Amino acid sequence: MDKNALKDLQSNDRLKLKALYNLYREEFLNFGRRYNLDQGLLLDIYQDSFLALRKQALQGKLDTIDASMKTYLFGITKYKIYDQLKRNKREVPYESNLHIVNEEILEIKIEEEPQLTERQLLLRKYLKELGEKCRQVLTLFYYRGLNIKEIVEYTNYNNENVVKAQKSRCLKALRQQFKR
Repeated sequence: MDKNALKDLQSNDRLKLKALYNLYREEFLNFGRRYNLDQGLLLDIYQDSFLALRKQALQGKLDTIDASMKTYLFGITKYKIYDQLKRNKREVPYESNLHIVNEEILEIKIEEEPQLTERQLLLRKYLKELGEKCRQVLTLFYYRGLNIKEIVEYTNYNNENVVKAQKSRCLKALRQQFKR
């Protein structure tokens, strides 16, 4: 990630943060309109995504990222749009070129069928066998990197203790699957 943009994200300079916030805002709105979400909701998604980006910058999680700020930010917004559409009970066709946002991006080569280890294949199988709530909690915690408090805010769970208990039960069930 561009070191100047990263430094600005980590600063408390309101003018620099405002400039960064506005840098890709209109482009995101144009990008987001294809999903038939109203502009107010798209603005909320963009703001949440920018805040998540800044939080990751402040935590030092972006220091080794090679992607541009724009690519990384749009990646966050893409998942937030999908989450919103899921909440709206809409189905979205997968677009393999969704990450391309009218800038030159080095070609990313993805193997047709990734070579997974036997253990990874088992994990995939066992995760599918778990209930939807277990998959959601484990995905949000381990894959998306949300903490327990953020999971409470993001989902319909009542409090942090409920999420902790759910996560614990799900991990226990997953471990038991591996012991079979």
